Amino acid sequence: MRYYFLARPWALNIGWLSSGAGLLLVGCTQLPAETRPSVAYSQTLENAAATDTSGYEMAPPRDPNGIGTYYLGRQIAHVMGHDGASWLERSGRQQEEGTDILLKELKLKPTDVVADIGAGTGFFSFQLAKKVPRGQVLAVDIQPEMIAALQTNKQRLRAANVRPVLGTTTNPALPADSVDLVLIVDAYHEFDHPREMGRAILHALRPGTGRLALVEYRAEDPNVPIKRIHKMSVEQARKEMAAIGLEFVESIETLPQQHLLLFRRK
Repeated sequence: MRYYFLARPWALNIGWLSSGAGLLLVGCTQLPAETRPSVAYSQTLENAAATDTSGYEMAPPRDPNGIGTYYLGRQIAHVMGHDGASWLERSGRQQEEGTDILLKELKLKPTDVVADIGAGTGFFSFQLAKKVPRGQVLAVDIQPEMIAALQTNKQRLRAANVRPVLGTTTNPALPADSVDLVLIVDAYHEFDHPREMGRAILHALRPGTGRLALVEYRAEDPNVPIKRIHKMSVEQARKEMAAIGLEFVESIETLPQQHLLLFRRK
């Protein structure tokens, strides 16, 4: 079962709003070298992940919008592919999600290295790039089509400090001990391998200062118009991050519909 790091329109309790992906999806037969992780580093992380896969349970889906895999009691949600990319760039997203508020709450420094996991077409990546003009944004996705779109948008926007990175379902291919902030927006709950991904993220964060910013729709709020399986509670998120060794810092509740949960590497 593959997963994709994408927001998905059928997570909403409303219908599909757009069927085309516009001009962002560009065919890609060979990826630039910068999008490929080190083979040796990838194998190291894959081997490390394989040694600790506790917390999983296979069972029939309780919710038809999820798969038959459960992690620490949470059913993992279904996802969609790159042909829904237009949803990531929808005109109302900034207002619906309070994206300007989110970027401000991250309190980035100009020299920070930021990883946008599930970058898609780069909706957040290219905004983050402006916040870290002397740093770098690692825009991670597992779909070659999204990497191609990121490359096209990077050239169009002349965002030299954005680096598209092709990851896998267990490894975001980030450099060890060197990332100041990892941002995951509305995607973590769909990871097929959340424990393996979490441990890889942990090893990528700077020891003592590296932070994870996890953004998920509020499961505690029935008025948020998103299907339950595509939401997460603070309690569940804290449990899953603690299981991989991340320390909870705070829950910021200034966004219209989502939790912004901050964790750090000890």
